[in-house]
Amino acid sequence: MGNSSAELKEWIASAKEYTPALWDRLPELELYMDQVLTFMNRQLEPFSPDGERLLTPSMINNYVKDGVLPRPERKKYSKLHLGMLLMICSLKSVLSLPEIAALLHGLSVDENINQRYQDFAVTHGNAMKEVAARITEAPEQDKEALCRLAMQLSLEANARRVAAARILKSIAEPASEKEKSKKEKD
Repeated sequence: MGNSSAELKEWIASAKEYTPALWDRLPELELYMDQVLTFMNRQLEPFSPDGERLLTPSMINNYVKDGVLPRPERKKYSKLHLGMLLMICSLKSVLSLPEIAALLHGLSVDENINQRYQDFAVTHGNAMKEVAARITEAPEQDKEALCRLAMQLSLEANARRVAAARILKSIAEPASEKEKSKKEKD
């Protein structure tokens, strides 16, 4: 467990320090695609297995095409785009793209984007710190304890994923029913 133990300790250290860039720390200037990728890959580094890129130009184009992300203005991406991309990339391993779209678009009705993003960044940073603390508390080098913790974290993640999907579905259904009744009236 020597090398993998060192890698785990390194990841724990980065997780304890991780917080997505806060809204006021996102670049004010609009960025071109290559600049967006550089910024995003730095932000997402703690989630990247073995330095793998978690975001590509085709992914961004697909998010735009699918309506999850607004179209760039003259091939430039704004602070809004960066915030939404950070949320999308952080959520895509947990939720489907339609669920992420429902979440992002559902929230935008009531709140402005910078407050919503700020809440996301703080919550995400706190979640990373909490998980890092739980791993740190596990007896060092005790493979059995680490396996139990890995299972516990996996099951908690699955339960929370299912709950989030159900919540999003319950929020989306009333909207669908409103659309149906509106069409029936027409």
